[in-house]
Amino acid sequence: MVATEQKAVILEEKGKIVFGNRPIPSIEDQHFVKVQIKATGICGSDVHFCTHGAIGSFIVKEPMVLGHESSGIVVEVGSEVTKVAVGDRVAIEPGYPSRYSEETVSGHYNLCPGMKFAATPPVDGTLLKYFQVPEDFVYKLPDDVTFEEGALVEPLAVAVHAVKLAGVKFGDKVVVFGAGPVGLLVGSVCKAFGATEVVSIDVVDKKLDKSLEMGSTIAINSKDMAEEALALEIQNDLNGQHPNKVIDCTGAEPCLRSSILACKPGGTVVQVGMGTTNASLPVSDIVIKELTFKGSMRYCHGDYQDAIQLLKYKKVDVKAIITHRFSFDDAIKALQFNISRDPSIVKTVIAGP
Repeated sequence: MVATEQKAVILEEKGKIVFGNRPIPSIEDQHFVKVQIKATGICGSDVHFCTHGAIGSFIVKEPMVLGHESSGIVVEVGSEVTKVAVGDRVAIEPGYPSRYSEETVSGHYNLCPGMKFAATPPVDGTLLKYFQVPEDFVYKLPDDVTFEEGALVEPLAVAVHAVKLAGVKFGDKVVVFGAGPVGLLVGSVCKAFGATEVVSIDVVDKKLDKSLEMGSTIAINSKDMAEEALALEIQNDLNGQHPNKVIDCTGAEPCLRSSILACKPGGTVVQVGMGTTNASLPVSDIVIKELTFKGSMRYCHGDYQDAIQLLKYKKVDVKAIITHRFSFDDAIKALQFNISRDPSIVKTVIAGP
């Protein structure tokens, strides 16, 4: 008998994660492919949905499969598919837009209001065996890139997008607020793009040590530091110079303000972290210093390809952020462990199923 259902990791409601069943997808759109999932990273959004039941306007109103950082093997393709074939090892870009929105047509599909993004209500995620996705949203992995690395192309693409928005190039002095998974990868990508100084800022020494291992040149523990004092410390550590690029991966209000205070006149501040909805910012500094302040939303055309090239040519080591590994059968334990916010956690990867 051919199986019609598959085991999935489901958030039934806020605080309740269970194993359940979902139908095995059948290809109806002939431009889609079916991928057997081999590895999935746990993202902060998974944890946030589990603990709060919502992120902004995205509210969990019915059971939802978790997970969106995934890689796997193509096991079936639609009749119109030309970009990949059965047996290809791929990274999955977990969201795809409407093909008809103004945002997509103008080249900014990451801003499409019709985006269907895995594990964002009401769309199911990738913590199951088979996942279906359009052929142009899967990317072949080089032979020596593992499934674990392939799963982490997703947060790496977030970092690539932010660094591109900042316009990082050779000779730049960059400050990165936050040494979590995305912050660590942002620091590494900045170095790969040619930044000569990368300053990582966090309040956890172990994370700062990891940032130095991954390419940062300076690490500052900002715990109990006033914002003005932190800006001065950054300048002192850069031999009296201000950073011309600042990327905030925290969303914390003090970090937003410090980003603006620290940045060189004429410089660029990129906001990646989503934190305080209505923050108090030193707007006069933005004006007087004529700063460029940008928001960064996920990733867009070219970011996944560039992330994979960084892995192929060993410019970024995504394995360095993996601190914990679980099997699919222990996926609920993995999520609960991440919900505990154990300080040893940087990135958890679930193997399988």
